[in-house]
Amino acid sequence: MTIDQLGTLHGLPVFDFPAPGEERGPLPPAGEVAWRLARDEMVTGVEPFETCWYRFLDVVDPAQVRALVLGAGAYGSELSGGDPEETVGRLVAASDRLSGLEALYLADLTHEESELSWIVQGDVTPVLAAYPRLLELGVRGSGGGFSGAPGLELTPVRHEHLRVLRLENGGLPGEVARGLATSDLPSLRRLDLWLGEEAYGCSTTLADLAPLLDGDRLPALRHLGLQNSEMQDEIAAAVAGAPVVARLASLHLGLGTLTDTGAAALLSGQPLTHLEELDLNHHYLSDPLMRRLRETLEPFGVKVNLNGQEQTGEDGDRYIAAGE
Repeated sequence: MTIDQLGTLHGLPVFDFPAPGEERGPLPPAGEVAWRLARDEMVTGVEPFETCWYRFLDVVDPAQVRALVLGAGAYGSELSGGDPEETVGRLVAASDRLSGLEALYLADLTHEESELSWIVQGDVTPVLAAYPRLLELGVRGSGGGFSGAPGLELTPVRHEHLRVLRLENGGLPGEVARGLATSDLPSLRRLDLWLGEEAYGCSTTLADLAPLLDGDRLPALRHLGLQNSEMQDEIAAAVAGAPVVARLASLHLGLGTLTDTGAAALLSGQPLTHLEELDLNHHYLSDPLMRRLRETLEPFGVKVNLNGQEQTGEDGDRYIAAGE
């Protein structure tokens, strides 16, 4: 699976903050784009990220900035790149200046810049604490690797306004899932978790996900994604009886190793005919099971995404869409 740079965030087009000498006319109004800050000194030889960060805060009116995307320089791989703890520290220190920030994406790195499993992350909880009016948070990667960083962390937190949370990685630590499950997020409408596989750091279990599927702490949730997992069949079976499903508008269980076993369990559980969308893109379903899904759900207006039909290997192996 190819992971590209973001094109939009929070409904705003992503605009790369130019390096000195790279300007092409006047900058857009601060609140009309999602500003992407990225500097790879090894490739371009331009200013270091730290210089870019402080120049951005001086050149653009930070109080008007609504969306921010941080890429190379702020984040990097196990072998090179930014320090996630320093990046979080800069964000926290600038929270009084970035007073209108609504959306934040951490580690917008492509495959060429770093393998997904090599992206170094740290504790993102201080960001939520520093920006109590943040509406959307996306985080790519979960590793710590050789850098000495702890890897992705999220401790229990209460955040009144967060509506969208997206964690993209090849291996979700169980501690993160448990921290999320015991957080109070009363406004969260969309939750998208890429779970990954054990070989790349996934230690999340079905027991860790159970509080999320109960939905008690997520009263506003309408869109749930539990994707990119090597235990996709087990997740589908758990979702089949999960209380939270009855109030969802969309359910995403793709990008993983879903087979007929998991899909049949999903169909034999509670009705899914109230959904607007069921997304199973990248799966290992047979043609008859795909037909059964469509015949069961599409007459009720459910959009069923069954793109990406994969074939089990000769040795029986199946692969998630985004691992390494």
